[in-house]
Amino acid sequence: MKLQALAFAFLATAAVGGLAWVFIYPLLSGEQKAASRRASVAKPEPAARQADRNQRTRREQVEGSLKDLEARRLKEKKVPLSARLVQAGVSWSPRKFMIISGILGVIGFAMAMMIGGSLLGAGGVAFAAGFGLPRWGLSYLKKRREKAFLKALPDAVDVIVRGIKAGLPLFDSIKVVAADAPEPLKGEFMAIIETQAIGMPLGEACARLFERMPVPEANFFGIVIAIQTKSGGNLSEALGNLSKVLRDRKKMAEKIQAMSMEAKASAGIIGSLPPIVMLLVYLSTPDYIALLWTHPTGQLMLCGCVIWMSIGIFVMKKMINFDF
Repeated sequence: MKLQALAFAFLATAAVGGLAWVFIYPLLSGEQKAASRRASVAKPEPAARQADRNQRTRREQVEGSLKDLEARRLKEKKVPLSARLVQAGVSWSPRKFMIISGILGVIGFAMAMMIGGSLLGAGGVAFAAGFGLPRWGLSYLKKRREKAFLKALPDAVDVIVRGIKAGLPLFDSIKVVAADAPEPLKGEFMAIIETQAIGMPLGEACARLFERMPVPEANFFGIVIAIQTKSGGNLSEALGNLSKVLRDRKKMAEKIQAMSMEAKASAGIIGSLPPIVMLLVYLSTPDYIALLWTHPTGQLMLCGCVIWMSIGIFVMKKMINFDF
C-alpha cells in the first residue's frame, strides 16, 4: 500500500509539473511575448507599401539596364568626327575642322622653332596644338552644351506633362517646349519636330535625340516616348516619373560636385605650381632656367616633367570622377 501511494504521488507530481511546464512556464519565461514580437516583425507589409517597393525596385532595375545598354553602346560604337561636331554644336564640316587643326599645328611648330626650340620639342608643340588643342576644345564645347541641356530638360518634361494633362497631344506639347525652351534644348526639340514632319514616327524621332545629345537623360526620354507610343498607357504618369528621376540625378550630380571640389582645388593648385615657379624663376634669373629648353639634356628633362605631370593630373582626375 505504501508503495502504491508513493507511485501515485509521483505520477500526480509529474502530471502537475507537466501541466505547469506547458501552460505556466511560457508565461513566466516570456516565450509568448518573444513569439508575438517575431510574428509582428515577420508579418507581411501592407499592400500599398509592398507595391511601392516593387515599383521602386522595377524602376531601379530599368534604370540599371538602361545604363548598361548605354555603356555597351558607347564602348562598341566609335563616334565619328562629324557626329562629335554636331554634339558640340559646331557647324563646321569635318574637312574644315581638319584644315584648322593643321593650321594650328603649323603655327605651333613655327613658334617653337622661333624661340630656339629643338626639332623634337617643336614637333611635340605642333602635335599638341594641331591634334590635342582642337579636340580638347571640341570636348569642352560638348560638355558645356550637355550641361545646359540637362539644366533645362526637367522643366521641359514638366511642361509636356502639364500639356498632356490639359488635353494637348504629345506633338503639340513638344512644340510648346521647342518654342519657349532655351538653347540647346530648343534646337534639339525643333530637330524632333522636323524629323517627325518628314514622316518618321514620333517615338523614333525622340529616340534619335540620344545620337545628338549623348547623355543618359536624353536616352531615358527617348525610350519612354518610344515605349508609350507603341504600347500605350498613362503617358503623363510615365513622364512625371521621368521628371522626378531627372531631378534626382541632377541633385546627385550637384552633391558629387560639391563633395569633390576640395580634391579638384588641390589638383589645380598642385598642377599649377611647377609652371608658376618656372615663370617666376625665368623672370628673376632667365639664364639659370634657360638651360631647360636650350640644352638637349634640359629639353629631355622638360619633356619628362611634362609627361609625369600629365600622368599625375590624369590620375587625380580619375580619382574624383564619379559615374552614377
